[in-house]
Amino acid sequence: MTLIASLSLLAACGSNDKQQGASSSAGASSSSTAKSGGDKKIRIGYQKYASVNILKVRGGLDEKLADIGYSVEWTEFPGGPQLLEAVNVGSIDFGNVGEAPPIFAQAAGTPLVYLGHAPASPKAEAILVPKDSPIQTGADLKGKKVALNKGSNVHYLLVKYLEQQGLQYSDIETVFLPPADARAAFESGSVDAWVIWEPFYSAAQLATGARVLADGEGLVSNYEFYLSTHKFYENDKAALDVLLEQLQQSDAWAKDNQSELAGLLAPSLGLDVPSLEQALSHRGFGVEPITDDIAQAQQKIADVFYDLKLIPDKIDIQDAIVE
Repeated sequence: MTLIASLSLLAACGSNDKQQGASSSAGASSSSTAKSGGDKKIRIGYQKYASVNILKVRGGLDEKLADIGYSVEWTEFPGGPQLLEAVNVGSIDFGNVGEAPPIFAQAAGTPLVYLGHAPASPKAEAILVPKDSPIQTGADLKGKKVALNKGSNVHYLLVKYLEQQGLQYSDIETVFLPPADARAAFESGSVDAWVIWEPFYSAAQLATGARVLADGEGLVSNYEFYLSTHKFYENDKAALDVLLEQLQQSDAWAKDNQSELAGLLAPSLGLDVPSLEQALSHRGFGVEPITDDIAQAQQKIADVFYDLKLIPDKIDIQDAIVE
């Protein structure tokens, strides 16, 4: 039985138990292609620090895929929205993103499918303010400029935090910037707060002494999803199965070797080891199935974004769930 089938079976079992009990590639910052492999290719999009990046740095996937006739092309993206733009135009076959990007992408017509997810990591994203900022509570954000990457996971964190604090989304001024530009704006004082994910969160906090106004604990789950396209899923299940199996093994190692992993990632990410050690301590590891509960949680986020007019039309998450 393939890993994709196993994940689907686990999801079905979980559902039965519950019932019985009750842009484009231009957005990429780097790209490389494996020399080995056959005539087929899998084009993988990844982000700094996330599980796919960990797998790439550890190595071994290219050889496993070469055994079944596939070469690998790796492309790094600054965030999930940019990665899914590449999926939409057909230049990426597989990638990892947070909760919000696939919702925006599905609303835009991207032919994506959910394959699995990592465990919840609510502490792996946060709202930061400068160390000497007068902002002490959520109420102090009213009328302030808040930087974030539009359509990323932190977009939902911001919405939920404002809701918790009794503010409307319209009570703040959002400034949409990718991580590098947002940090520059944050450090220069051009924005009052920054909603950001790991490892950018820990790197900025430890380097500047920024205060954490709130993280996702008690507000959001912050799942990381593994996605492909309908076409690639239908035609290349064997490659996806190898990839998901290797992700599972890589994450199992990473969970038990976080200090070693921080040292391994530091050169490729251009970040210091202490920042990466803190970032890794905030996240979960593993590949889990898309259950009914996960799909319903995604649907809830999609409905919130529609109500806020962040997406133009209602979407049905089930349309992107692999049966």
